[in-house]
Parts: sequence; C-alpha cells; structure tokens
Amino acid sequence: MQLKTSPEIIKAHDISQLRFRDTPFVKLMNRRIYNVLIVASRYDMFILEDDGRVDEQIFNEYTLLSLRYPPRFTQVNNGKEALAELKQNHYELIICMPNMDNSDSFELAKQMKRHDARIPVVLLTPFSKSISAALSKEDLSGIDYVFSWLGDADLLLAIIKLIEDRMNVEQDVKTVGVQTIMLVEDSVRFYSSALPLFYKFVLSESKEFSKEALNDHLRTLRMRGRPKILLARDYEEAVSYYRKYSDNMLGVIMDMSFHRGGKRDPLAGKRLGEWIRTKDAAIPILYTSAESENRKHVNEAEDLFIDKNSKTFPQDVYKAIKENLGFGDFVITDPVTRQELFRIRNLKDLQTNIKNIPDDALYYHLSKNHFSRFFYSRAIFPVAELLKKIDVSEYASMEEARELIHGTIVQYRRIKNTGVVAVFEKDRFDQYSNFARIGEGSLGGKGRGLAFLG
Repeated sequence: MQLKTSPEIIKAHDISQLRFRDTPFVKLMNRRIYNVLIVASRYDMFILEDDGRVDEQIFNEYTLLSLRYPPRFTQVNNGKEALAELKQNHYELIICMPNMDNSDSFELAKQMKRHDARIPVVLLTPFSKSISAALSKEDLSGIDYVFSWLGDADLLLAIIKLIEDRMNVEQDVKTVGVQTIMLVEDSVRFYSSALPLFYKFVLSESKEFSKEALNDHLRTLRMRGRPKILLARDYEEAVSYYRKYSDNMLGVIMDMSFHRGGKRDPLAGKRLGEWIRTKDAAIPILYTSAESENRKHVNEAEDLFIDKNSKTFPQDVYKAIKENLGFGDFVITDPVTRQELFRIRNLKDLQTNIKNIPDDALYYHLSKNHFSRFFYSRAIFPVAELLKKIDVSEYASMEEARELIHGTIVQYRRIKNTGVVAVFEKDRFDQYSNFARIGEGSLGGKGRGLAFLG
C-alpha cells in the first residue's frame, strides 16, 4: 500500500481521510538471475562443488528460505567455450575462476563484456596473499565484483542476491520505497564472508515477517519488499549510494579503513560517518574494524563498534543489526536510563500497546525514526512513511501523536483486508479480516460468492 498525504502536519482526526492503495509487490524484484555461466577448469569446479552439485546446494538454500526461481548453472572449461556459449544462450550472470587452463581470465572478462556489457562478471578465487597481490596488478575493468571462495555455498546465494539487488534497487525504491542497507568494505576476504551472513539474516527475518500476511500468496509477494543490500568498495561509491538512497536507508555498516580519492585512508570510515551525520542524525551506523584502537574514533553514544577479531563477531553483528536496523522486536526503552520497558512484536502489538508507551519514551522513539524503521524492515510501507514524516516537535502533546499512530494502524489493517480471503490461524488471526477460511480446499460457489461480496 502507498500513502498519499499533504505535507502539512497530520492530525488524528484526519486519519479517516487518508487514502491507501495496495502496495504493488508484484512489480518488485522483476529482474532476476535465472541462468549462471561458470567458467572454470574441471579441478576448480571440483573445489567449488566440494563433493556436492552447485545447483543442488543453491536449490536447497532457496527452498529453506522460501525463495522462488533458483538459477540454473552451466559450466564450461575455457574462454573459447564460454564465448561460444554466450552466442548460443542467454545468461544473467557469469562467474569466472582464474588460471583456467593457463588462460587469461581478465582478458576473457573484457571480451565477454564486449559481447554484452549488461551481464555482470564476477571473479571467484581461493584466498591467498599471492593471489591478492596478483589481483592488485591486474586490469579489472571487465570484472564487476571479486569474491574469495571460502568453501561455503552460501556465498553463491549472496552473490546472486547482491547482483539482483543492484539490478532492482532503483526501480523498487521508486515504486514503493523499498529500504536499503549499505555495507562499505574493500576487503575481498571480509565481504566474501560477511555478505552470506547478512543475506542469511535478512532473508530469514523477511520470511518470518511475511507470516503476518493474510495468505500464502501474499506472504510470497511480501518477501519481495525485503531490504536490499548495497556493497560500496570505496568512499566515492558509498557517497554515491547514500546520495541516491539516503531517504530509503535503514543503516550503514562500514570498515574504518578503505580507499578515498584513489588512496587508502585509515580513517575513511570516520570521515564518511561524520559526513552522513550532517545529513541524518538518526541513521544507525555500525563500524567494524580489525584494529581495536579504532574504537576511540567512534562516538559510541551515537554509533556502534564491533571488532572483526572478536570470536563472537557474527553473533555481535546479528545482534547489532537486529536491535538497530528495525529487525526483531521493537524494544521500548526509557530515554534516560535506557532500561527496557516492554517489547512490541508486530503491528497488532503496537496497536494494543501504543497507549502504554510513556510520553518521554514515545517522543524519543519517534524522534529517532525507530517506529518507521520497524515497519520499513517488515515491508509495511504506508505506516512507515507516515511515521517517518511525523515531526514530534509540531505536536502540542504526545497524546495527539499517540492517537495518530493508533488510528493509522487501524485504518491500514482494515484496508489491507479488503478483497482478500485470509487463512484462519488462531495465533495470528486479524480481527479486521472481512473473510477468513479454514483449510485449503476449494471455496465452492457459495463461499466464493460470499468472499466476493465481502
């Protein structure tokens, strides 16, 4: 659903006049990767598969996460076969592994780009210092991304989703306001291990949130509204992404040291964070660094710092993302003591508990955009957009803002049920459902007629 309102402050008594329309989830993620060409020697392919077929591993991952359209993989052994295959069949992604039969992977990448510049080319290589040193001297103009193969099939899923996100982000943000998460990192080895973690988390959380939809079809569509992950590998690319998607960014995760102006800057992250803070004082920023002393450059009252060397790094990142980027429960806290008051799990919970939130806590969470971030992460765009527009300083009392939030949720829940046959589930039944069904059989003529009239 999308919300149309005037730019003036919205009063609680205006809620009934707000106009909602269905969020066109069907228009999201329309560009997908269906066919992947892997250019690798038989030995490299054996390493890649690690005693299991790549397509089977990816299919299992897609099934586990309730994703549709797993891609099909085609493997060729050398550049000649790759160019011949591109002439005969259509591919949305090419993955190259270097040193294939002593051929030049980098020259091959440029040849494939000349054949069709729109096809992303990814270089996938085992990690070593010698390979990293060699890559720094090569012409990577034909390569879109370089990844380090660490023996985990989840990396292939992350590569596919990263490319799909890049292909769809502009249109999806423009269509319904889909959110983004920006990772700023230039260490190939680190982002090759971090991206699978981030995607596993975002996809599993989106799968969980989609259960709030009224039926299986709507659950599948709603997952298309999940936040997209953007990978920036230097200061300039990060600034470009932020300028373009700052109004639709849940948060930023970045290293402290990366290239700026063509040279490595050990404090590029600090400079980028300070620049972002001049644009948005409330956006969550999470710094990650392998140098523990960089913690001193982070104002931990506003931002977070996680040491890459920590043995609990994955768990620490999960916790930070869940608590600060709108995932997980919405923890209502006291703005002074930071003590937890209570938790909100979903839209229904917020409607029930909005009147129990103390004025100072409500003011704090609204001013930090915590409410809107909570709903954006769940693809509940109309409510998120309205709450993000609220300027708490414009309200004479928090009671008016509280009534506005409550009325908006009620209006949204009523309208999203219009024309939908919901599946009855005791734990998640929506009291505003016009028509609910038990079981999965056909409705029959009478039932279908009642559903239509409802």
